Amino acid sequence: MSQGKESFAERFLRVVKTIGAKIKSGVLFVIGKIKGLFKRKKKEEPTVIVDPATGKARPIAREMTRRQYIWKEMKKNRVAYLMVGPFLLLFFFFTVLPVFLSMILSLTDFNMLQMPHFKGLSNFQRLILDDEIFLLACKNTLIFASITGPVSYLMSLLIAWFINELPPKIRAAVTLIFYAPSISGALYTVWAALFSSDSYGWANAMALKLGFITKPILFFENEKWVMPICIVVALWTSLGTAFLSFIAGLQTIDRSLFEAAAVDGIKNRWQELWFITLPSMRPQLMFGAVLSITQSFGFGSIVTTLCGFPSVNYAAHTIMHHLDDYGGQRYEVGYASAIAVILFVIMITSNMVIKKALSKVGQ
Repeated sequence: MSQGKESFAERFLRVVKTIGAKIKSGVLFVIGKIKGLFKRKKKEEPTVIVDPATGKARPIAREMTRRQYIWKEMKKNRVAYLMVGPFLLLFFFFTVLPVFLSMILSLTDFNMLQMPHFKGLSNFQRLILDDEIFLLACKNTLIFASITGPVSYLMSLLIAWFINELPPKIRAAVTLIFYAPSISGALYTVWAALFSSDSYGWANAMALKLGFITKPILFFENEKWVMPICIVVALWTSLGTAFLSFIAGLQTIDRSLFEAAAVDGIKNRWQELWFITLPSMRPQLMFGAVLSITQSFGFGSIVTTLCGFPSVNYAAHTIMHHLDDYGGQRYEVGYASAIAVILFVIMITSNMVIKKALSKVGQ
């Protein structure tokens, strides 16, 4: 082989190096393209835009993820979050956490003395299939809630609507008269004197004097009278916070809406109530509905005070009484937690139904 010509091996190495360099450049080119698909070129994007109306530059709003937006709003309102923080901690530890613990304990046989053992759904099976008193308590609770809940809710709304039409000075006095029973503590015990079982009870004394009866009626020892009297007392004490929220909601309605509605063809006060008043106070209506549900299903202390515990033949025995019996007296916490879970599910379901119904107001 002559000296001026390259050998076969040298020529082969040169070809391999050339091919390798081209492969390397191709791979780097592909990797760069792939990175470009996932990496935004921030330097090439404009950060400001000129407003054609004023000629001034203003920053361009960037798209953010939901997490970034929430974090940005939390930093912007950090003072408000610091102020509400203590309440959120108390609400979590004393409301949210006990609900979850109750759900867990409802699957055990915890009795406050021994370590809990997992029992699955046996507590719920015992409640529904073997506990006749619980079924009676469910029936009494549903009867009581189906009467006191809607009636107290509508009564609070209509009385608030009536009071809202009164002059300011008279309005304050009438509001206090209707609101006083709900803040009077155990003032409902006056009903025990009214329906006392002896001849000194006001109802018995009046009935005996007028000749309607010949001997005193044992109101709280007769199962026919227990539930109706308790319902009346519950309605008497039901004009509470929801009643005040309705008055506040009525006070905040824009009066110009009524003038515009008159132009659009609203002819009477009932149409104003349905198409203007109620849709304008949906938050207050929802708040009052939640309170009414909680009050009607959580009713128990008044029955215990007036009728004793348990009431005669369990005539006014509610789920709350059954819960207090097993949780507060027998210390069967697992079984009581199962009762609480069922009551919680009933209240949540009622709340969802009411929320759905309120969304139709004004339509």
